Amino acid sequence: MARVTVEDCIDKVDNRFELVLLASHRARLISQGAAITIDRDNDKNPVVALREIADETLSPDDLKEDLIHSLQKHVEVDEPEPDPASLIADDATVVAADEDEDQPETIAFDRMSEEELLAGIEGLVPPEKSDDY
Repeated sequence: MARVTVEDCIDKVDNRFELVLLASHRARLISQGAAITIDRDNDKNPVVALREIADETLSPDDLKEDLIHSLQKHVEVDEPEPDPASLIADDATVVAADEDEDQPETIAFDRMSEEELLAGIEGLVPPEKSDDY
């Protein structure tokens, strides 16, 4: 059985700390059932992960990207920003609608003053306690 050392992998991943992070992440993936890309040869998961990195069967950049993605709790979605011209046009239609008396009044749900919020909270009644819980 050939031993895998850090020296075999260090030319693929420059930083030893990053190498440990990537290999441990890959070993966890293998433990969770991910397919391995080399023969196991009765090796444990961390050794298999290091051998995969040393043999370049997995890209360290792909492993790094997968590690980052697994640690993220909130994934930001890049949504296109609204066109400034359309925002100005929307504002103009709202002003025109306010000037016209025949159109129904628009309702704004997301606007509430602090006083209105406090009055609403004070009006809340706590739920009744029951023995079921």
